Amino acid sequence: MSTKNKNPFLNILSVNPNYNYFSNESGFLNELKKPVFKKEQFVISNLNIKNTITSQISISKNIPEEDLYDAITTKAYDELALDQAIEYQINYIETNVRIDEKNRNFYLFIVEPSIVEEVYKTVIEKIKYVDIIIPTPLLIKSLYQKEIIEDNGVHCFIYFQNDDAFIAIYNEYEFIYAKSLKYSFSQMHEKFCELYGERIEFKDFMDFFQKHNLKDTQSDYKEYFIKLYKEIFSNINDILTYIKRAYDLESIDRVYIGSEVSTVTKLNEILEYEIHIKANNFEFDYGFEDNKVYIDQIHSLMHLYTTISDDEKYLCNFTTFHRPPKFTQRQSGKIIILTLISIIIAFAYPVSYWTLSYAQSLQLKLLNKNYENIHNIKSVREVTIKNKELEKRKALKLLNEQKQQYTNKKNTLIKIHDVKVNYPMKAKLLSMLTKDINKYNVKLNFISYSEDADIKQFHLNLISSNDKQITSLIKHLTKKYHDKFDLSIKDIFYEKSNNIYISKLKVIIL
Repeated sequence: MSTKNKNPFLNILSVNPNYNYFSNESGFLNELKKPVFKKEQFVISNLNIKNTITSQISISKNIPEEDLYDAITTKAYDELALDQAIEYQINYIETNVRIDEKNRNFYLFIVEPSIVEEVYKTVIEKIKYVDIIIPTPLLIKSLYQKEIIEDNGVHCFIYFQNDDAFIAIYNEYEFIYAKSLKYSFSQMHEKFCELYGERIEFKDFMDFFQKHNLKDTQSDYKEYFIKLYKEIFSNINDILTYIKRAYDLESIDRVYIGSEVSTVTKLNEILEYEIHIKANNFEFDYGFEDNKVYIDQIHSLMHLYTTISDDEKYLCNFTTFHRPPKFTQRQSGKIIILTLISIIIAFAYPVSYWTLSYAQSLQLKLLNKNYENIHNIKSVREVTIKNKELEKRKALKLLNEQKQQYTNKKNTLIKIHDVKVNYPMKAKLLSMLTKDINKYNVKLNFISYSEDADIKQFHLNLISSNDKQITSLIKHLTKKYHDKFDLSIKDIFYEKSNNIYISKLKVIIL
């Protein structure tokens, strides 16, 4: 696949594990009931989270890039206790979750090859190959790259499918977590029957889910659907609580919730009421034409994924059903091409020898004509360059003048800032000290302030009728402001004539 936004294939075909196919031709999405093999179509599919083992691991930054896959694979087998007899498919993406500065952090997606073979057996029988099989939560990255979702922060995505359901977390546009939920439609149906106390048909369950609004319906199912939703959203709330704690997140800013089939019930309103987080429908304007019919959002995401370049999306491909290489890249093709080239060269040599003289005479005329044109262009450009150099010198002179004006204004602002910030700071510190001095009935008869290099200090003359008041004051200040001041005092003098004690206190601001 090209790394450019323009896909070189004539059409894109998406297929999910339920064997639903959607074709994208010229921006129009259309469901295909009977897909067929075409060399010119690009095929993409999604891998349900329930079929994958997911985990986060850390790898030392000292490991070179060429050894990274082997290091991740070895650590995955050890830490996740994987069966050594199975050669798992292991793909990973690097995350921006920072545990420490010495390691790189990766989110792993691990799949047994037999699962992929089993899931796509029917697909391969029809269309021969699948170019990309990507874990479903990683498709959401496309929404950010296409600026369909613009708000930053922590976003949660919840999606219900017939045979799976998942929750995915993105923080500042980057994937950090995914988990399969035990609330696929089939599992929800089983749970509903358990709550209802009676077995109902799956078709009736899905019909109520899609066509009945819980706000308006008078159906007997209403009460039990509400209980079902409360249980689901309570479980989701527990997961979000764990995620916030595990990934040190202050909050979940927004939740997007949806399903592969349409429903008139506002799931986002129920979710928002239950867990008190702003919620929206998992339904977006992807820019595709769809005949105003509801299309599974995962299919739309797969088609959106194919429109962005490789450096903008997560590359995590589990396909084992690669299309055959081009004819020119096969060994048999290379041999045939070399044979044809040899034959052509053998016959072409005499003809080329006969025509060489005539071709060279034509070439000489063309070169002479080109020389005249190039010489004229050169002369014009030399004059243009001289004019541009003159303009450049004038611009540089003006730039230097502007720089000098900027420097002068910057220095003035720095002086103003120093006066506005430092002087109030000194007054505040003195106010703090004098409050404590008054509490111990000690008086001041002199205060001075000085700065020497990086040392800023106050000198205070303390006066008291009792030397214990001064010592008590010093102990209090030392204990209270040990992180703000370095206090020192040499002696306490007794002035007999006035019956007072005098001491000089030096306060160094830390």
